[in-house]
Amino acid sequence: MEIQAAVLYRKREKFKIAPVTLDEPKAGEVLVKIVASGICLTDIHVQNQEYWFPLPAVLGHEGAGIVEKAGEGVSAVKPGDHFVLGYAYCGKCQPCLTGAPFACEIYDELNFGGRMADGSTRLHQHGRELSVFFGQSSFGTYAVVNVNNVVKVDRELDLRLLGPLGCGVQTGSGTVLNHFQPEAGSSIAVFGAGAVGLSAVMASKVANCRMIIATDIHDNRLELAQDLGATHVMNPRKVDVVAEIKRITGGGVEYALEASGHAAVGRQAVNSLVLGGKLAYVSAPPLMTGMETSHMGSLTISGIVEGDSVPQVFIPRLINLYKTGKFPFDKLIKFYPLQEINRAVADAHSGAVIKPVIIMP
Repeated sequence: MEIQAAVLYRKREKFKIAPVTLDEPKAGEVLVKIVASGICLTDIHVQNQEYWFPLPAVLGHEGAGIVEKAGEGVSAVKPGDHFVLGYAYCGKCQPCLTGAPFACEIYDELNFGGRMADGSTRLHQHGRELSVFFGQSSFGTYAVVNVNNVVKVDRELDLRLLGPLGCGVQTGSGTVLNHFQPEAGSSIAVFGAGAVGLSAVMASKVANCRMIIATDIHDNRLELAQDLGATHVMNPRKVDVVAEIKRITGGGVEYALEASGHAAVGRQAVNSLVLGGKLAYVSAPPLMTGMETSHMGSLTISGIVEGDSVPQVFIPRLINLYKTGKFPFDKLIKFYPLQEINRAVADAHSGAVIKPVIIMP
């Protein structure tokens, strides 16, 4: 079938809206109508080829929409079901079978390899293959995905809001609720108040952390962080973040989440921890040069993928928190039509918008 999609042809080029041919779903796959898709910083990294990915491609990995057709052997969802699309995983390896699909043995291949599990792609243009991203490529009006990607949601929910739960929101909140599991009354610092960091702030409030510190260079993001539950906010261009965190906590925080991807910020996160503290990074790992020597051997530093989340379990949990007013992730979102995807990317890159969401025609 012919669909409309935002195609990325070459490094650092803008997305171009164009007709694309989408194949029928194979066994274990589902044809889905995309209603909306969030733009994640990972999409922008790939656009700039800071993360290598085979081009040309249709990106997008925070899709939400409606099931149109189920392929052979699919019984978990049916036409008409509403869904959020999560990351791709095989469902067959030991990590997948033991409840850790975020550690799937072929995670990189399925999400960043440009192909479906059978080694082919479902997207074509003028006889040329287009790479598929995260097993979904949700910057298009339709997609074919493996049933493992699909998380069924209630029909009464606004689908336009839900796509970001599939990556950025579950990454930040899952790092807190699934990985850290902080004790009530504990302290946490979140470095970088974008969609991931602000999701971590909301999750820290859900977890009843006593002190929730957010840092960012954008004051508008810090204001939103306070609205979402941060007890303290800091702009590193105005204050010595490490010194201030140690002052107000009396020695350091117990948990730190690094969501900026900058090595210098990673070092701030490390040095803000109390002895025995825990650091999780969800982007690039911090360089250890510049780390306080007194911390050596006393910290736990982890790299987290997708918030250690099982999407079919964790996304419904986030939705339930949203319904009860405890997780207002909708405050992060601004909508754009598909035709304005490049403006949405620019607004996200500049920091003017936290989480742009593309609405399909």
